[in-house]
Amino acid sequence: MTLHGPGHAAARRVFLSEVFPMQQPASAAAPGAELPHNRLSRFLDRLVAAIGKASAWLWLAVLLVVLCNVFSRFILARGSIALEELSWHLFGAAMMLSLGYAVVRDDHVRVDVLREKFPLRAQAWIELLGIVLLALPVIGLMIDSLLAYAHTAFVYLEHSQAPSGLPYRFVFKSVLPLGLILVAIALIARASRCSTLLLHFPRAVDAPAEPSNGAHPHP
Repeated sequence: MTLHGPGHAAARRVFLSEVFPMQQPASAAAPGAELPHNRLSRFLDRLVAAIGKASAWLWLAVLLVVLCNVFSRFILARGSIALEELSWHLFGAAMMLSLGYAVVRDDHVRVDVLREKFPLRAQAWIELLGIVLLALPVIGLMIDSLLAYAHTAFVYLEHSQAPSGLPYRFVFKSVLPLGLILVAIALIARASRCSTLLLHFPRAVDAPAEPSNGAHPHP
């Protein structure tokens, strides 16, 4: 007697997977394999992570400002340009200050077609060369440009062009280069971890803990 149906088909697949488990190619990196940490990467990652976690409170501030603006506009019939601009600036600050934390957690977007199939050492070479030859030079140019942008706003005490807009816009413009500086710090930490694996310098401090349930380990 032959049994049919989705339930029996699923049971057959489970049985076959247990009897004939699919083995991962030896050349691919093992699931959960992580780059080793060193003293420098530990310090830099913790610094960036602390700032990124603290910036999460800005999202609560964004929510409160938006609610106040909605209440003022639709209940009191008194719109506030200052509140509207403040919500934009707080949103941008929260985004910029969390970019470095995304790099630390390796949660940023990757266009990864071939790299994930390579062994860990090959992945580390790709990371190291990409950071040193591409990412850091580009981010350095962006930081240089944005520092001049923020400095000009500070020198002229730039304020909003709207009559009732926000003053001291250099405060918010300064967050732009600061966010990219945090990204650069996170990339330097990542590059040092690649160097630890490939060149054994800086020296590894301990073996990385394997993440459970596919989660990334916290710095």
